[in-house]
Amino acid sequence: MDFHSLGLSEDLLQGLDAMGIRTPTPIQAQAIPAVIDHRDLIACAQTGTGKTAAFLLPLIDVITGYRPKEEGSIRALVVVPTRELALQIDQQMQAIAYYTPITSIPLYGGSDGATFDQQKQALTGGVEVVIATPGKLLSHLNLGYVPVKGLEFLVLDEADRMMDMGFVDDIKRIIKFLPAERQTLMFSATMPPPIRELAKQVLHDPVEITIALSKPAEGVDQQAYVVFDMNKANVLEHILRTNPAECIIIFAGRKVEVRNLNRHLQKRGFNCRAMHSDLEQSEREETMLAFRNRKLRVLVATDVVSRGIDIDDIDLVLNYDVPKDPEDYVHRVGRTARAQRKGTAITFVNEKEMREFGRIEALIGYEVKKMPMPEGLPPGPAYDPKGAKREKRNGPRRGGGRRQGGGRR
Repeated sequence: MDFHSLGLSEDLLQGLDAMGIRTPTPIQAQAIPAVIDHRDLIACAQTGTGKTAAFLLPLIDVITGYRPKEEGSIRALVVVPTRELALQIDQQMQAIAYYTPITSIPLYGGSDGATFDQQKQALTGGVEVVIATPGKLLSHLNLGYVPVKGLEFLVLDEADRMMDMGFVDDIKRIIKFLPAERQTLMFSATMPPPIRELAKQVLHDPVEITIALSKPAEGVDQQAYVVFDMNKANVLEHILRTNPAECIIIFAGRKVEVRNLNRHLQKRGFNCRAMHSDLEQSEREETMLAFRNRKLRVLVATDVVSRGIDIDDIDLVLNYDVPKDPEDYVHRVGRTARAQRKGTAITFVNEKEMREFGRIEALIGYEVKKMPMPEGLPPGPAYDPKGAKREKRNGPRRGGGRRQGGGRR
């Protein structure tokens, strides 16, 4: 199958050919016909499966195919959890729609008054596609000038992430501003009961699609070091000095850990920067640009970038701690080995995180290989994914209840 068989317009096909994209991914092959057929859609697909193009392509195709219901109205609204994802989707939108007259704008928090006024001018001046974070979108909607009477599409992307970040009430408030007669598309990497409940409220007789749920790409070489907290930094430095990877993301669970780890690595002479939600938007954009252009070897980040960046050639992902949610592990690991490439994902597992890592191994269906400690460093604790559960049942650990190091909870 190729894109020509999906019934897309010649302008879109020309744009895809110019980008060297000719074969649809499974999510695109299933979603595009459903959207063109004016069906609501709920799709379960993890990052890296091509889901952004799965809704942008038919959305652009439909919008360019006929005149709007309401002159000057926004015709499509894409709601996303983070500013990074808003920017990424807008950039992909501009690339795909290059040979069409479609216009778009990203809306996200952290902008100054002048930017807000520019956004207001764009919203009232006839922009067709808006990609927005919930809070910033509501700021404009509440002021009453956003033209949504003729809205045809609502896309909720990373719906589970928005729910995790507490945006569900904002989404419901946004929907109250929108016309009832619209086409709604929901994309989520997981499908827990709260997402199913939200889908029942906002979708009408949807087509359901599930693609590659909760499995890291086959090209990812997954490794784990079972290590005491006090030795993590030494193991990390050993990996960074001996691994030839040129594009590396290090994930840590909290902003304070990201800041401390970034300072530590910079003092050791590593070319790295931190990425977390406390940075100004200009700082975040500058950091991401340097990382994309290979002027920055290491990005130390919270989960704010685990779903919100689109870089295909990341060589190494390193989890400085075990993610709390096994699905977050899949998203972190999914930053590497994209587009049929190879990559490596390394996770540090301390004695308190073994049970959590065991849940990850149960989710992905196999055991991640455990690596020996580098020469000169003491061995870590024996790996026992059920040990933490037994300790909790049988009583407290010897040595008191205070956590070592920078625990996440």
